[in-house]
Amino acid sequence: MFIGEYQSVIGEKNRVAIPKRLREEIKGKVILTRGYERCLIMVDSKSWDTLIKEINKNPLLSLNVRDTKRYLLSGAIEIEYDKQGRFVISEELKNFSELNNDIVFLGVGEWIEIWDLEKWNKKLDKLSNEISDLGERLTKSINESDT
Repeated sequence: MFIGEYQSVIGEKNRVAIPKRLREEIKGKVILTRGYERCLIMVDSKSWDTLIKEINKNPLLSLNVRDTKRYLLSGAIEIEYDKQGRFVISEELKNFSELNNDIVFLGVGEWIEIWDLEKWNKKLDKLSNEISDLGERLTKSINESDT
């Protein structure tokens, strides 16, 4: 499971290194794609396959399914990284996620998110102020699904 928060810097030619603790959890190929809230999502091949299977459980006739597949799959690239975990973020994904030089890797369970550090700090501040309400809404949602 991916956990933790790791600050990093984008170097020349959009090169960045996956933090060692996260890299140690990666199994197989690595996919990088668009994430929600304009971050990037990095997943290993097992998590990617699980994600695609979940999406494909839903009917292709659904616009939500088609749009989700368009969003995630069309922006996806398989990345190759060296022994130090260095890889290149494509210009398209860098522009999409509005990454500047200072970035942060977030381990969030089944995937890793890559955020511009300033955007992440704003998001974290907002989350910190709303976390009690989020917990209440999540609990209500879980209870409603159990009935």
